[in-house]
Amino acid sequence: MSLVRYEHADGVARITLADPEHGNPVHPESVAALHEAVRRARRDAAKVVVLAAEGRFFSVGGDLGAFAAAEDVQVFIDDLAEALHRVVGELVRSDAVVVTVVQGTAAGAGFPLAAAGDIVLAADTAKFSLAYTKVGLSPDGGSSLLVHTLGLHRTLRLAILGDLLTAQEAADAGLVARVVPAAELADVTEQVVATLAAGSGTANAAAKRLLREAVVPAPEGALRKETLSIRALAGSPDGREGVAAFVEKRAPRFG
Repeated sequence: MSLVRYEHADGVARITLADPEHGNPVHPESVAALHEAVRRARRDAAKVVVLAAEGRFFSVGGDLGAFAAAEDVQVFIDDLAEALHRVVGELVRSDAVVVTVVQGTAAGAGFPLAAAGDIVLAADTAKFSLAYTKVGLSPDGGSSLLVHTLGLHRTLRLAILGDLLTAQEAADAGLVARVVPAAELADVTEQVVATLAAGSGTANAAAKRLLREAVVPAPEGALRKETLSIRALAGSPDGREGVAAFVEKRAPRFG
């Protein structure tokens, strides 16, 4: 089974997270497939990249069962975080306009992955959640970059209290470009993609580069700090307890 589907036609690359049975989790195999799809879009010189997902979830985030089973969880998470950060970095740096389509909940690493889009479209049923601290870990996947869109204190609330952000709240904060009824999401996506595909790829790429670099000139530094932080916490008593509690379906007992 393909975890990530790739299609390209008429200057539009479509990348779909296709493991709905498990909630499109972030694990080594899915991230490797996603990275290959992003690289294919670059080789195909796509003007537009559409990142979408199948099922109830855009992504549930990291596969905590795989974390718990890892022989060396710190090395496992370091490798996984770095691989995911390469994907996020390439989406942000890409000359293509990236449209992310959020049909369901984007949790954990799925949240910043969705936010890596230049234009984020969301169903009115979509939700966003940074749930890392609930399992004794710190945010990664580009979560620190959310501060530039959502603001410091809103991002702190999401990260520390674990609150959910509704699609409308995300739109009010400037993250989501359009919120539409779930039944209309596919049609609205096609309208936006058609507009972008008919536009000037060089002008859009230049606008994207200028505006993104004005806000975050070097995102790689922030992403590396996230990797080092979650790696350290993964080996800490709270990190091990949080992941174990999640897998065992019980409340964690932090020190």
